[in-house]
Amino acid sequence: MTGRIRKKLIQAQLEALPAPHGVDVLCPLCNRPIPPSQQDAHHLVPKSHGGAHTVVLHRICHRQIHALFTETELARTYATVEALKQPEEMARFIKWVQTKPDAFFEKSRKSQRLQNRR
Repeated sequence: MTGRIRKKLIQAQLEALPAPHGVDVLCPLCNRPIPPSQQDAHHLVPKSHGGAHTVVLHRICHRQIHALFTETELARTYATVEALKQPEEMARFIKWVQTKPDAFFEKSRKSQRLQNRR
């Protein structure tokens, strides 16, 4: 299976799971409830660097992390949720996204710093 097909199958399996009654999954970055359609698993240490532990984040929060940081930076410097909240760009994003509805999604763009690395 290709990555895209596999992701869709995993997402369908996640959505098919019964939701716990009265318990919302909260995004550890923005502290908003995450609707099932917007849940993404994020490896705190990327799999390419040996990571296995994941946290569930809003899809928009997850994409923003990968738009701002390289996998090496994530592995070396930002391997915890608290560390991810520290950089100014991420703090600004979190403050902005907290004003949005829980199911809000917008495409993230790579930071200029990452675009210039190519």
